[in-house]
Amino acid sequence: MLIRKDQSGLEWQSKAVLLIVAPWTVISVLLQGYWWAVQRPVVAWTTLGISAVFGLVVWRLRAGTAGAAATGAAITASLMFATTRFPYETSWLHGGLMPLLAMFLLTFAATKIGKAKKEQLGTAESRHGRNAAQVAANLGVAALAVFPVAVAAQDGVLRHSFEAISSFAAIAALAEAAADTVSSEIGQVLGGQPRLITTLRRVESGTDGGITLAGTFAGVAAALIVAIIGFWAMHGSRQLGSYWASICLAAGGGVFGLLFDSLLGATLERKGWLNNDAVNFLSTLSAVLFPMAIIALVLSKASPR
Repeated sequence: MLIRKDQSGLEWQSKAVLLIVAPWTVISVLLQGYWWAVQRPVVAWTTLGISAVFGLVVWRLRAGTAGAAATGAAITASLMFATTRFPYETSWLHGGLMPLLAMFLLTFAATKIGKAKKEQLGTAESRHGRNAAQVAANLGVAALAVFPVAVAAQDGVLRHSFEAISSFAAIAALAEAAADTVSSEIGQVLGGQPRLITTLRRVESGTDGGITLAGTFAGVAAALIVAIIGFWAMHGSRQLGSYWASICLAAGGGVFGLLFDSLLGATLERKGWLNNDAVNFLSTLSAVLFPMAIIALVLSKASPR
């Protein structure tokens, strides 16, 4: 969950998360930007333009600092390049931008709901918005998930082989990012006094690992919304019904990550071993690994011995 407290001794973890995410995201954008500029320039300029505008809007809305806006713009470009669809001229409508926008709008709205109450509790979002490390912690896994597509950008066979897995992983990661923030923000306003996930003991609002029923349901709804929009963007409304199992699995990954986030908060974060950025990064990673593990288990059971 979103915790506002002094974690200055663990700032190195935030820097580590940013170092893990930022260089590979930039490399991904450069590789794919160059390839699309050569193959179909309209894709390159459309993607870079939309990503820049998105970053500027985030900064102007004070949803993030300048560094956060730049990081978010790079991640947006990476997701858009890796999920480009035919026809090229409208590919931005049918890729990673739509679930990313859904995640942003859901989380931005959630942070504004009951802002006065959150300020009294001392848990409101910073007036400058999130910083670059926080953006990397929440969206970095989605960017890393599509990195294989960037590496294989010049090989059509390899590119298509990575696209399906990478897109699914990115949707699951975005579903978790939405679920985590929405759950925390809504829970503080409507959930009443939270309970610690490990003991169900009542704790003060803002306590690491504290959850509420209202917040959890809001998080589940946010994960499902992002998953549906993600698969709608990737496959279109006519085929949406064919992907209901994948939608539920991606949303389920987001919910698993949400609960794993609270578990880490109640244990390792409370002990001072992890800071909030590290918890967010690991929980988003778990949202990808959980459905992947289920898929691998099902395939192993189905394969002939």
